[in-house]
Amino acid sequence: MNILYNDRSDLLYIRLDDRKQDVINRRVSEDIVLDMGEGERIIGIEILDASKHVSLERLLPVRYETLEMAV
Repeated sequence: MNILYNDRSDLLYIRLDDRKQDVINRRVSEDIVLDMGEGERIIGIEILDASKHVSLERLLPVRYETLEMAV
């Protein structure tokens, strides 16, 4: 399992299954998207505006990932 947080976009992504597979995105609310894999299993959870919904301090250690912007 991996937990990634992007503080610039306030997006939290929890990856439950690291196997490479095709996914279908299923929006369950305005701020939550589930990545569904083989057999309708949840393999990832994307939380938009994460700081409003999750106590980020409790998830530590969190691997922070900085996305480089194309120039």
